Amino acid sequence: MLSNNRAAKGDGSQMIVGTPKEVMHTEYRVALVPAGVEQLRKAGHTVLVERSAGLGTGISDDEYSNAGAEMVGEAAEVYSRVDLVVKVKDPLPSEYPLVRRCQMIFTYFHFAANEELTRTMLELGPVCIAYETVQLGDGSLPLLTPTSEVAWRMAVQEGEKYLERPTEGRGILLAGVPGVLPAHVVILGAGVVGANAAKIAAGIGANVTLMDINLGRLRYLDDVMPKNVTTLFSNSYTIREKLEEADLLIGAVLLRGARAPVLVTRDMLKLMKPGAVAGTSTYALTNETLSYVLQIADKGFPEAMRENPALKAGLNVAEGKVVLREIADQYGLPYTPGEEVLQ
Repeated sequence: MLSNNRAAKGDGSQMIVGTPKEVMHTEYRVALVPAGVEQLRKAGHTVLVERSAGLGTGISDDEYSNAGAEMVGEAAEVYSRVDLVVKVKDPLPSEYPLVRRCQMIFTYFHFAANEELTRTMLELGPVCIAYETVQLGDGSLPLLTPTSEVAWRMAVQEGEKYLERPTEGRGILLAGVPGVLPAHVVILGAGVVGANAAKIAAGIGANVTLMDINLGRLRYLDDVMPKNVTTLFSNSYTIREKLEEADLLIGAVLLRGARAPVLVTRDMLKLMKPGAVAGTSTYALTNETLSYVLQIADKGFPEAMRENPALKAGLNVAEGKVVLREIADQYGLPYTPGEEVLQ
């Protein structure tokens, strides 16, 4: 069936790429910006954008039109006409009826945390390429990095807000004041997310404990972080110990393509002081995703993935088959190697 789809052929055919407006509550990002539309148009592709899709980011419909996009009135028209849907968040149940078999969807999916979404996409049969599992040769996840950098710098800002009395916090100032100790921030996970959160919290003046199970990573961060950041090997004992001290707790653990482990149980949370719980940007994300969108549009997804192993790692589900082993294992589903699908 893929051979009958423009998206799969990679023979120089013009591809139709589309971006609907995000419908998830409080999601204000948009998956394509006018600069991306312009580059796709220059490459010979047609771009559809749902009206008002960019308003949450401050991008007007006129800006998209001026860049060469065709503005359409509703998401149903985007889905019905395009070969490649580029989104920010996974499709919601209201969008399920719009998805077509063999249609490519490039977005954050996080299948390991949503069995209903996984089984629905298997039944509907689109080609699901997940931002979060695109992986470079060094093991880094380039389409998670911008989200991590922005969101978890904001985590400290948001967490500090909820420590204030007007939001029913304990009236804690992260930096403290002369004669009063600064707050204690505990961060679980020392990857991109955790490291950025630690930088911000330490820069404000808090005492930070950064916890991880990767001793090599902890040694590196111990050398480069400010003196008010302490690294600590993470296990259930040390987590319980540090929760008793924490004014602000930030979770920053990620497993590629799989559900993150439960590190903090309800019983552990009882150890924390009352009120000590912590709770990106369109351009940061689209700076990273656009090159992959162009590769798929220019070559079709099978050829683009054969040439770029990082993009191939993003293939999760295709034509009713699970091609990421972690997802198959999570739900006890049959696993199909990606090479079989790409043929």
